[in-house]
Amino acid sequence: MRPLSELDRGVLSDCLAVFTDIDDTLTTGGQLPAAAYAALERLAAAGLQVVPITGRPAGWCDMIARFWPVAGIVGENGAFYFSYDRQARVMNQRFFATDDERRHNREKLNALREKILREVPGAGIASDQLYREADLAIDFCEDVPPLPEAAVQRILDLFKEAGAVAKVSSIHVNGWFGDYDKLSMARIFTRDVLGFDIDDMRDRVVFVGDSPNDGPMFGFFPNSCGVANVREFAEGSFTPPAFVTEAEGGEGFVEVAERILAARSATAERMVANV
Repeated sequence: MRPLSELDRGVLSDCLAVFTDIDDTLTTGGQLPAAAYAALERLAAAGLQVVPITGRPAGWCDMIARFWPVAGIVGENGAFYFSYDRQARVMNQRFFATDDERRHNREKLNALREKILREVPGAGIASDQLYREADLAIDFCEDVPPLPEAAVQRILDLFKEAGAVAKVSSIHVNGWFGDYDKLSMARIFTRDVLGFDIDDMRDRVVFVGDSPNDGPMFGFFPNSCGVANVREFAEGSFTPPAFVTEAEGGEGFVEVAERILAARSATAERMVANV
């Protein structure tokens, strides 16, 4: 991981969109700092498409799509996207799985939930589980005392033994049935809502994240950035970002936003000077 200062300003001035994780990327200590939210507003006001790509639940994502300065949101690690049309007052939703598939998967996740709680003492069900459509979130440090690494690994193993996909975030282990992740739904969202193909334009998107479930995004985008707390995770356990900030959490996100905005401002000034 290279310092953020080495991320070329010319590349950043050509940026179309900023995709970002939420927990411990936009937030610090479980709260959203004013400076991080203001950075989202400034990016959107500058014409950038801002899109949270999160493991958080559908209930939260509906609110974020409506009230935050974002083009839309990908939630539950790629289970769906929501995008609110403010003029039409319509929430556009697209799920990876059908309604019937989600109902069937929920039955399997409910059984797995009981097995995990029985076999991993101290694990809890995430407090936001009630608002989830497609996955099961096991809390290992958000609202429960932090579990040891071996316990987190056991949770991962139980998901995988059941044939589910499982990813570790900074606070939860998320498991689901279905062949999707943050990147696969980000690809669909970008085509449907933003109107371009990220496979062709990946060098014009900056992704910011902090943990192993961001690995597919870190690996795909050449200008991916990790906030400093990404260093807390073991090397080799996931694909790391190309660049890393000096500060952690929301303050790290502000570093990325300010560098993008400064690069765009400098380019605009040069264009005016050359007229």
